[in-house]
Amino acid sequence: MTTHVLQYVELSDQDRKAAKAFDKLRKGDQVEVRVRRKSGEDQVVRLPPKAAALLEIALGHLLQGERVAVLAEDQELSPNDAAEILGISRPLIVHRMDVGDLPFRYVGKHRRTKLKEVLALKSRIDAQRAAMEALADDAEDLRRHHGV
Repeated sequence: MTTHVLQYVELSDQDRKAAKAFDKLRKGDQVEVRVRRKSGEDQVVRLPPKAAALLEIALGHLLQGERVAVLAEDQELSPNDAAEILGISRPLIVHRMDVGDLPFRYVGKHRRTKLKEVLALKSRIDAQRAAMEALADDAEDLRRHHGV
C-alpha cells in the first residue's frame, strides 16, 4: 500500500457562502452526482447510500468551516501524519512506537503505522484522560467535603 500525504480540504468563506447544504438524507433517498466534462458531456453517478451519507457528513463539516480529511482505515501514515492527527509531537509518536504503544513497520528506514492503529491509540489516550479527570474530580470532592 502506498502512503499518501495527509491532506485536509477546507472551503473558503466565499465557497461556503455560495454552497448550499441539502436537507438531511432519509432512508430511501437517492443521491446522484452530475459531472460536467470539459467536452460538455455530462456524466451522472448514482451513489450508494453509505457513500451518500459520507458525502453528507463531509459537506456538513466543510460548510461549518471545518477542515476534512478522508482516509482509508488501512492507510499507512508517517509519524508526522500520526502526530498531526493525535495533536502531539512527532518525537512523542516515535517514543510511543518504540515502547510498543503504536504498532508500526519500516518501509526502508522510514516508519509507517496504520490509521486504525493511530485511532485506537487516540481512544486509549482519551480513556486515560477521562479516568484521570474523574480521579482529579474525586480528589477535589474529598478535599472540599472531607478536608482530606
